[in-house]
Amino acid sequence: MKSFFCRYIFFLIIFSFSIPSYSDSYPPDFSDLAAKLSPSVVNISTILTSEPNAQGAPQFPPGSPFEEFFRDFFERRGEQVPPPQRRRPQQAMGSGFIISPEGLIVTNNHVIEGAKTINVILSDSRSFKASIIGKDKKTDLALLKIETGELLPSVQWGDSDSAKVGNWVLAIGNPFGLVNTVTAGIISARARDISAGPFDDFIQTDASINRGNSGGPLFNLNGEVIGVNTAIYSPTGGSVGIGFSIPSNLAKTVLSQLEKFGKTRRGWLGVKIQTVTDDIANSLGLLKTMGALVSFVFEDSPAALSGMQTGDVILKFDGKEVDEMRSLPRIVAETDINKPVKVEVWRDGKIINLSVLVGEMKEESEEVVSSNNQEPLSQPGEPERLAELGLVLSNITGDVRNEFSIPEEIQGVIVVSVDDNSDAANKGILSGDIIMEVAQNKVLSVEEIKMILNIEKRASRNFALLLINRKGNLSFIAIKIEDK
Repeated sequence: MKSFFCRYIFFLIIFSFSIPSYSDSYPPDFSDLAAKLSPSVVNISTILTSEPNAQGAPQFPPGSPFEEFFRDFFERRGEQVPPPQRRRPQQAMGSGFIISPEGLIVTNNHVIEGAKTINVILSDSRSFKASIIGKDKKTDLALLKIETGELLPSVQWGDSDSAKVGNWVLAIGNPFGLVNTVTAGIISARARDISAGPFDDFIQTDASINRGNSGGPLFNLNGEVIGVNTAIYSPTGGSVGIGFSIPSNLAKTVLSQLEKFGKTRRGWLGVKIQTVTDDIANSLGLLKTMGALVSFVFEDSPAALSGMQTGDVILKFDGKEVDEMRSLPRIVAETDINKPVKVEVWRDGKIINLSVLVGEMKEESEEVVSSNNQEPLSQPGEPERLAELGLVLSNITGDVRNEFSIPEEIQGVIVVSVDDNSDAANKGILSGDIIMEVAQNKVLSVEEIKMILNIEKRASRNFALLLINRKGNLSFIAIKIEDK
């Protein structure tokens, strides 16, 4: 009995230690943390010039013929010329935070976009005019500077990569102009892509974030900034518990470049990429659906000079795994310019290692034009139906090339029509598309496509990977090979 009692007490003690205690940590008390951090959070007040909304004569330069035209128009009607329209200044507000005692301040680019003057209001209500050190539209970040003649309370960056879903976080900002509003919540999700920009990697939180919180800090319980509050999802315009913050590790890199160069300097590889779907992975023999599929390599780019080819799947870049397509642009952009890196690609059923010297991204955007409004084709050449793909195809003869204005350098097989219930139709293949490759083999005739399909079927592959040219835009599409 005594032995049983001892064992009971032993297990009771062990069990009590195994259950986490929330008596000291829940509900948490944020008062000391809020008091310590609030002085480093600022109010950003901007003066914009809006378009006029009052009736009146437009403003023209003195002596302009348009000025005389409008004066004559009203005088002929016996009316007095109305006073010119005036642009009314508008005020907008946001948040920011001090990252150096010398007065460097972080906010969102959209908070100061189009501002004629920017004023920073400290927690003690003093106001200072700010200058822009640099700004970056792609990450929606801006770096400001104020001169106060004294050292200011500042905050430290934390490691956003170590933040976990479920961690407590604190947001401080100026929603609707209500200065130093403190809200608390948890991290709801990581690596959110909300289509705000090419480097989306947002922290999602349920801490209340409203208009005016933009540019403010998201703190962990150590008082470190792990995010810059940037956007909310809200059908009503108010907080519904879904807010998004730029991770501190991304922000630190961008802001460091803005401070040093006045602009961002991002790494550049020189490729167009697309998502590796399950069907594409199957057609390429990849054991796992991952990586970024190269659909185009720019001439004389770092990728081209390394020997990278269209159809390669980038699996690793500089030792970092490319789990999905959208992670590659961010990895490359954060890589130092002129740094030699190892790139691991999947090509012809095996891994190939390449060495790339990272270039510098030019900020000018390239417009990619695509269209789904192609006219149906009318019997070019001698079309042939390939039931396995659900396509009617034709060789590109001289007459076809002339009729449909296909440039001489474009080689392949043209799609005449697509079976309505086929996988090709479901994947978006259109009449007028040009098939340039099948299973990463260049094709110049329908016969070559038939031969490749037979090889793929003998290898028990269920999908054929097509390289499609649509009005100059290239993309890979994996089409199911039907058993016909």
